[in-house]
Amino acid sequence: MTAAFPKRAPNRAMPRALAAAALLAALACANPVSAQEPADDEHTAVLEAGAVGEHGSQGGSSHFGGTLGVEFTPIENWLEVEFGVAALHSAGTAEYSSDIVFKKPFRLSETSEFMVGLGPFVARTVSGSQRDTSHGIEAVLDFMFWKHRDFGFYVEPGWSKTAGTGERTVGLTVGLLFGWPWP
Repeated sequence: MTAAFPKRAPNRAMPRALAAAALLAALACANPVSAQEPADDEHTAVLEAGAVGEHGSQGGSSHFGGTLGVEFTPIENWLEVEFGVAALHSAGTAEYSSDIVFKKPFRLSETSEFMVGLGPFVARTVSGSQRDTSHGIEAVLDFMFWKHRDFGFYVEPGWSKTAGTGERTVGLTVGLLFGWPWP
């Protein structure tokens, strides 16, 4: 989910954020909290709310914001579909994007899941009176950890490429999961 942001000096915060997320994921896998039931067996959908950061892989700048999403499982153990929206901001420029990602789930344990996903995105960049719309494709690795049957957290590193300009970004999303419906 990216568009052409103005170039500026490289930011060292993204590699540190990726390292912190990897450590958090490793700790969660090393000492999982036992759940009463498998992660999403009774959920119609999973709601996601989190923080997102992106960095241009070709010397671009970093951008941060928030994201919301909903995920459902049309084919158990084979396909999960996520619809998401995000708002990113950087130095007077805002980007609003939406995506749909098709994911293949892999159950790691009763309380954790790993997914590999791919899908299109559309982004609208606003900088003063200038507006630009772009689209492209993104790939994600999604790690979900359920601390309770209806509550958990996720870590989602990703990569995207914008059509036309060829701009590539790496990103990281970290947030909370809520199984729906609630009891």
